[in-house]
Parts: sequence; structure tokens; C-alpha cells
Amino acid sequence: MSVKSLLSALTSRGPHRVLRGNLAIAGQPGVVYTPESGRNLPAVAFGHGWLTSAGHYRGLLEHLASWGIVAAAPDTERGPIPSHLGLATDLLTTLDICTGVRLGDGAISVDPERLALAGHDMGAGAAVIAAGQRPVATVASLFPAPTAPAAEGLAPGLDMPALILAGATDLGSIRSNAIPMATTWSGPALLRALDKASHNGIIEGRRLLTAVGAGKHELRTARLTRALLAGYLLATLNDDKTYRPFADPQATIPHTAVVDPTAPREEQPQKLKTVGRMVTLLRR
Repeated sequence: MSVKSLLSALTSRGPHRVLRGNLAIAGQPGVVYTPESGRNLPAVAFGHGWLTSAGHYRGLLEHLASWGIVAAAPDTERGPIPSHLGLATDLLTTLDICTGVRLGDGAISVDPERLALAGHDMGAGAAVIAAGQRPVATVASLFPAPTAPAAEGLAPGLDMPALILAGATDLGSIRSNAIPMATTWSGPALLRALDKASHNGIIEGRRLLTAVGAGKHELRTARLTRALLAGYLLATLNDDKTYRPFADPQATIPHTAVVDPTAPREEQPQKLKTVGRMVTLLRR
């Protein structure tokens, strides 16, 4: 199947029915989405962006679950002065719940060797901070923003593979640290720029900053990001050769371009052409 066909397929929901659970039952505020059943599934803990919540990524999390990936997100550090270290800690707690707590009626389990950390905006940096505290199979950083401590300062100590996504017009912005993160990452880091995408385009629903004209949802950006993330996680966590192009820096994927973070700034693309308690789950 061609990359274009794979991208089209991944843009749509996957073959699995999706269940939803409340992480608070296990002591961590947040949500978890899983396939209806499955043993030794891959899992990802996802960190939300600034002044948002886990609920603003419901479509993304459900999408991953529909493709066979347990997707969970802590719902903490939602205020104007969040702790990035605190969110990182909660991401690791979320992974512990996924691997150590019974999900649903016991028909779902997670493989502790197939775990990922991911996030958007400040949550992308929190995922990197968490990865510096505990090894995982891979990290996915979506439209990352600066954090304290700085993710790019921790990246030299991380040797797992990483996917970094950024809007083509955001690469030179102070709002994005995608280039320095990719430059300093010790392991294989794949930096892709998305055509006509802004850093807050994947946030779903209404949020505080929308009232002042910032952070509007971009359906095209959200759909493309879901497909890229799902394909990458299927390739890396499942070692599925079908989706290997999504983890391959040589692969050409429509509406994106691979960025060399060491190239001079003028060569960067500005406009692209192309634990023990059960977590109860409900069918969505």
C-alpha cells in the first residue's frame, strides 16, 4: 500500500470499538481510552497543553484507541502557572496505572515493554521530562513549547527514538522549541513540519484563549496529526512494517516535510508544497 493510501486510512478511525475509563478511580485525575479488548497492548500517556485539559484531546485519544493503542491522559496542571515537573510525574503515574491496574472487565492488558510518552505544547515538554526519569520505547512531541526544565537540555541524555511535529510557520517562533529539541536529541529524532498548521490547531472544542482569537481548532491539522501519530506509534510500538514509513525520515508523506534541524534557517521549509483497582470502561 502506498504512503498516501496509508495516510488516508489512518486519517479515519481504526477497526476497534473504543472504551472510556476514569483514571481517578485509581487515584490519578484523568481519562483512558482503550480498544474493546486485547492482551499486551501498546500504551501511550499523553500530556495536555497550557490552559487546556485532557478533554480537549478526546478525539485524538479515541483515534489512537481505535487503532489498538491504549491512550491515557492525566488531567492536572491546568492553571495559568502549571508545574511541568508535576505534569511529567503524572504522566509516569498514568503509565503505571495502564500497566498495573485492571482495565475494563479484565479483557485488556498493557505490555510494559511497549510504552510511549507523548504530549502537545507544554505537555510535549513534560513528556520529554518524564522520559528523562524513566526509559520508554519512544517519545512523540507534538508542537512542543518551552518548559522548565528545558526539554532540549534533557534531550542529549535520551537515546530512544522520537517523533517531533511542528507547524511549518512555527519553526522559527519563540513558541516552538522543536528545532533545538531535535538538534540535541541523542537517539534517532524525526522532525516533520506540517503544511499550514499552527501550534494550537489540534486542540479540540472551546478554550479560554479562543475568546481573544488564539488557539482555534484546525480540523485539517488535527486529522493529519492523528494519522501521523497513529502511524508512528504502530511502527515503533508494534514494530509493524506496514507503517514503517511514518518512522522513516526518508519517506515522503503528503502535506509534510522532514526538516534537518542542523540546516541553516533560510533552508527550513516556510511553505510546504505537498494498584489493584479496576478502571471501569464504557463503550463509546
